[in-house]
Amino acid sequence: MTDKQYVKPGEYSVVDMLAVAAAREVQDGEVVFAGTGLPMLAIMLAQKVNAPNSKLIYEAGTIDSRGDSLPSSVGDPRCVTQASVASGLFDVFNQLQRGKVDLAYLGGAEIDKYGNVNTTAVGDYTSPSVRFPGSGGNPDINSLAKRTVFIMVQEKRRFKESVDYITSPGWMIRKWPEGTLAHRKDVYGKKFLGGPSAVITNMAVFRFDEEAGTIYVDTIHPGITREQLQENTGFELDFTRCKGETELPTYEELRILHENVDPEGIFLPARG
Repeated sequence: MTDKQYVKPGEYSVVDMLAVAAAREVQDGEVVFAGTGLPMLAIMLAQKVNAPNSKLIYEAGTIDSRGDSLPSSVGDPRCVTQASVASGLFDVFNQLQRGKVDLAYLGGAEIDKYGNVNTTAVGDYTSPSVRFPGSGGNPDINSLAKRTVFIMVQEKRRFKESVDYITSPGWMIRKWPEGTLAHRKDVYGKKFLGGPSAVITNMAVFRFDEEAGTIYVDTIHPGITREQLQENTGFELDFTRCKGETELPTYEELRILHENVDPEGIFLPARG
């Protein structure tokens, strides 16, 4: 798009910002693995704006879906619309195993500074204070996609020095059987394809120093201060590479998002 006209504060929601920021992660021509919710908004927006030749895989079993309306979940029959393949979990996870997936979107309950993600339990595994639904394919997708973007809520209890349980491995993980921290490349060996590349929250966009294996602040959303971001994080943040504010959505991106991607308001809040 040329002559971008950016929205003003108060003209977009948190969900709008998350969807637009996530969509911008997609490069044209990439194969993208998406789950239910915000990932659907992101990839469908990307296909209409910045990555028209990207290919979409829905976790329940469709490849290269080109629906005119937003599915309510990865199991919605609308996922099959114009799909090149309509099969099942075996086929789509086979694409992951073969190294064909460039980008995957995931969520999580907890994340640490190395990108390790917990979707299993809070507290001791055998007697947790909270038990989550579990992995749901999270570790497979995160381990086998060339890069992963996590979309999460920014809270101190979620951004921890060390997660209570590693469901999906990040850049520094425990090497079995000795249990010492080791880099993802060393643990995976020839199976290494990539790893977590970004975390997009309601407050900022984070990226990873892949060699050091640690997270850093890339951009901070408008209206959020560094102090607020640090207060909502359970470990010391690295601001040394912060580029400034996250680029606002454009009027055109929001128009497409609300009028073409999710006009029914399945995942987007109604606009005032």
